[in-house]
Amino acid sequence: MGLFDFIRKTKEEERQTLDQGLAKTKESFLQKITKSILGKSTVDDEVLDNLEETLITSDVGVETTLKVIDKLQDRIKRDKYISTNELNSILRAEIAQLLRKPMAVDDGGMAFPATFDAPLPRHPYVILVVGVNGVGKTTTIAKLAYRYKEAGRQVMLGAADTFRAAAVEQLQLWADRVGVPIVQQGMGADPASVAYDTLQSAIAKQSDVVIIDTAGRLHNKVGLMNELTKIRKVMQKLVPDAPHEVLLVLDASTGQNAIEQARQFTSATDVNALALTKLDGTAKGGVIIGISDQFNIPVRYIGLGEKMTDLQLFNPEDFVDSLFEQ
Repeated sequence: MGLFDFIRKTKEEERQTLDQGLAKTKESFLQKITKSILGKSTVDDEVLDNLEETLITSDVGVETTLKVIDKLQDRIKRDKYISTNELNSILRAEIAQLLRKPMAVDDGGMAFPATFDAPLPRHPYVILVVGVNGVGKTTTIAKLAYRYKEAGRQVMLGAADTFRAAAVEQLQLWADRVGVPIVQQGMGADPASVAYDTLQSAIAKQSDVVIIDTAGRLHNKVGLMNELTKIRKVMQKLVPDAPHEVLLVLDASTGQNAIEQARQFTSATDVNALALTKLDGTAKGGVIIGISDQFNIPVRYIGLGEKMTDLQLFNPEDFVDSLFEQ
C-alpha cells in the first residue's frame, strides 16, 4: 500500500463516519422534503410553503429558511419553471453556498490550518475554547489534542475553567489519557494566570498547539466578557496575536438552543470558529446551516461519535453531499 492509498483510505473512512453520524438528520430531512413535493411535478407556492416548514422543523432556523425560500422564488421568476426533480440539486447548491465561510482569522489574511497536519500559520498556534457546560467542551478539547498529536504536533492544554473543580479534574484526566502535558492551578485560581502560565510553558517547551479551556457559564455576560478579555490580554504579552482560534463549542442536539447560545457568546467575545458536537445522536443537524449563515462564522469541527477520531474538520461540500445522498 502506497502513501496515497493510505490517504485515500483515511478520507474514505472519514466520509463513512460522516455518513453514519448524519444518518438521523439525513433520514428526517429527506423524508420531509419528499413529503413536501408529494404529488407535485413543479415547484409552486404550495411546495414552497411545505419546504419552508420542512427547513424550519429541521432546525435550519427561520431567518436562514426565508433566505433559501427567497432564492428559490427568484429562481422561479427567472426560469419560469422548476421541476420537483430539480429541487434537491438546487437546494444542495444553495445550502452549500450558505455553509462556505472564509477561513481567514485576521485582517492580515491568516488562515486556519486546512488539516491537522498542515503547516501552522503561527507558532505556537493558540486555541481558546468557550461554551456552556454540558455541550461536550472538555471532550472536544481532548479530541482536538488527540488529532493534533496524531498528526505529529506537540500539544499543551491549559485548565483555565477554574470555576468548577470538576472541570479541572476532567481535563487533567483527558490529558493523561491522550498523553499530553497540562498546566493547571486548581479550582479558584485566576483563569488569566493559568492561561499565561500555559503559554509561557508552551513557549519554553516549543509546543506547536496550545488549547486552553475556559469557564462554561453565561449567567453573567459582562463577567464572561471581562474574564475572556483579561485572558486575551495576558496571553498577548507572550504571543501578540493570540488566541488564533476562539472556538465556540455547541451541542447540535439542542437545535435552536444552540443558535441562542451562539448569539450570546458572539455578543460577549470575538468568536471566529465553531464546533458542533453530538451530531451522531440527533436529527437536528440542520442547525449547522442556520448557525453558519446567521453568524457568518465558519464551522471548523464536527463531532460524530465517541471515538477520538470522530472529531472531524468540517467540509461544507462533504456535509451537503452526505445530507442529500439518496
